[in-house]
Amino acid sequence: MPTTLIAPPGADEYAPFYAGYVSQITGDPLTILLDDGASWQGVLGTIAESHAGHRYAPGKWSIREVVGHVIDAERIFAYRLLRMARRDPTPLPSFDENHYVETAASDARPLAELAAELAAVRASTVALIRSLDDASLGFVGTASTKSVSARALVYITAGHSVHHRRILEERYL
Repeated sequence: MPTTLIAPPGADEYAPFYAGYVSQITGDPLTILLDDGASWQGVLGTIAESHAGHRYAPGKWSIREVVGHVIDAERIFAYRLLRMARRDPTPLPSFDENHYVETAASDARPLAELAAELAAVRASTVALIRSLDDASLGFVGTASTKSVSARALVYITAGHSVHHRRILEERYL
């Protein structure tokens, strides 16, 4: 278990693409993941099922698709985190988030079901992070052909979720 606040990753611990997510985390990423999970549940609880298919602009994901994307991405980030924390040197592939959204069929599911799944995924992610020691968090491996540390994946996971929740709050509601 991390003995102190998980230190922010250095810029050399993740691809530049993720800098925006990492920079959103200015406190303890574990606390932020817990608070953000509660915020997601609060926001999703205010959305009527009849509004869950809303898109703020043509070609944009629906509310349900945004939630499905956050679920899928968090699972992938957590898997990468597990692999790095276990010091697995095997390079991990990238994923196409748009393809995942297209094939997930999130719009065919009730929003409450997606909210429950997000809560379950978040609980699993938090349990994984709590199980890691400082040495495991420092391991650097490869994902999407770029170097990434386990510590950076904690920050990326939190920042990605915060980013999409803010977009939901600002553009969809």
